[in-house]
Amino acid sequence: MSLIKKLLLSVFSGLLLSYAWPVDGFYLLIFIAWIPLLFVESKLKQTGKTQLAFFGYSFIAMLLWNILTTWWIKNASFGGAMMAIIANSILMAAVLYFFHFVKVRKGSNYGYMALIAFWMTFEYIHLRWDITWPWLSLGNVFANEIEIIQWYEYTGVFGGTLWVLIVNILLFQILQKKAEGIEVKQLAIGVISILTFPVLISLLIFSTYKEKVNPLNVVAVQPNIDPYNEKFNGLSSSEQLSKLLKITDGKLDQKTDFLVGPETALVDYIWEDKMANAEDLKMLHALLINYPNLNILIGASTLKVFMPNETVSSTARKFGNSQEYYDSFNTALQLDNTGNIQTYHKSKLVPGVEKMPWPAVFKYIERFAIDLGGISGSLGMQEEREAFFTPNKKFAAGPIVCYESVYGEYVGEYVNKGANFLAIITNDGWWGDTPGYKQHLNYGRLRAIETRRSIVRSANTGISAIINQKGEIEQASKWWKEVAIKATINVNNELTFYTRFGDYLGLFAIFISMAIFVNLMLKKLKLIL
Repeated sequence: MSLIKKLLLSVFSGLLLSYAWPVDGFYLLIFIAWIPLLFVESKLKQTGKTQLAFFGYSFIAMLLWNILTTWWIKNASFGGAMMAIIANSILMAAVLYFFHFVKVRKGSNYGYMALIAFWMTFEYIHLRWDITWPWLSLGNVFANEIEIIQWYEYTGVFGGTLWVLIVNILLFQILQKKAEGIEVKQLAIGVISILTFPVLISLLIFSTYKEKVNPLNVVAVQPNIDPYNEKFNGLSSSEQLSKLLKITDGKLDQKTDFLVGPETALVDYIWEDKMANAEDLKMLHALLINYPNLNILIGASTLKVFMPNETVSSTARKFGNSQEYYDSFNTALQLDNTGNIQTYHKSKLVPGVEKMPWPAVFKYIERFAIDLGGISGSLGMQEEREAFFTPNKKFAAGPIVCYESVYGEYVGEYVNKGANFLAIITNDGWWGDTPGYKQHLNYGRLRAIETRRSIVRSANTGISAIINQKGEIEQASKWWKEVAIKATINVNNELTFYTRFGDYLGLFAIFISMAIFVNLMLKKLKLIL
């Protein structure tokens, strides 16, 4: 195979991956997207030696995929987008090169097992380390096709990743065997079964799943404040809050249980030990007087002072030259008529924007973090997820802040803490009218299926929405519109299999990956001895 053909096949894989992706992609392309790249690898393997060139071909495919699906990051920061896209492409190409390495040394069957295990291990790690960016986890590709992935309540997104990789590998083997004149009937039947069985199971679940009637009355607000020109350097915090509350006129009533506002709706920093003095919170408490049953869940920027006997976090900073420390948070607050204020600190922080990776090592370059209007640098976080309970304990919200909604097991931790519905509060205005905010919305639909929790989504702008327990969008706002969505959702107190056990498929992949590396090391040791 010529160099040009290998390059074209690599590009073709990148294009197929990209045009399978939501929101406008044709998802069935994902089941053949890896095949051109597998043909390239197969030709290189015929030399009998590991070919570093496969890393290059893989990088081309992965780079194209990353650019065409996440190019919109540039609207927030062109330099940040370049770094994120290139780094992610290198990591993906490295995973594929390790697959090639194993396949050359251990044969095709062992190699394809390694491809599945290594890729799923990569996705598992990419959900958890400091340079986390799981936007392109393969199972996310079905975010618009919720009718065929209802079984995510058992497997999470990793089930989709496994499905995609197995089908691609088997279809590639069919094409390869067909070219060699080998009978492929049984293999073809196997592929058809693997493709259709999950779909049939999902359609059955989708048609029979019924939400238990346990109503909660909610209002989700989209104030539509320009994040670049108004939110942090135009309108004052009180002006923004007044605008938000005005939008709710006619929507709130005595039966409303929750008013949900977006991420950083309260932009003036609030000291957590002096919340009673915060003017924005006084405005919200004044609203609560008129609605005794109302709970307000809203985003804020908060600060915490460390007491002398407290352990200072790695993200804390000093007050000038004093020995006192404080930390800054992207926070969700819940207020009610008891005067109690519940707080949750966003803990899945955006690398390079809200968090400098490995702060203990790179704290000295924190000042280079991308500034998105006041919420930048390394913010503080909290170790445990938290549910916000109403005073009567009947309802409990999982306060998911923005980027956190992309993490399946992480969201499940809110549910395990007692959340019987989910509230996603986000901004989504940084990216402009691009696929970014639409993809973000649809990834939330996956969380609804995995946890079987209704979702109330409040965005500063973008898409605010009501999502039911099957992942269906029941109401949705338009881009760049002021709106308040009024709805009745059902809460659910039952735990799904996935919520109980999390990303167990990813853990199993790590176990297989480790076994493969141990096997290779033992083989090498025997050769040395």
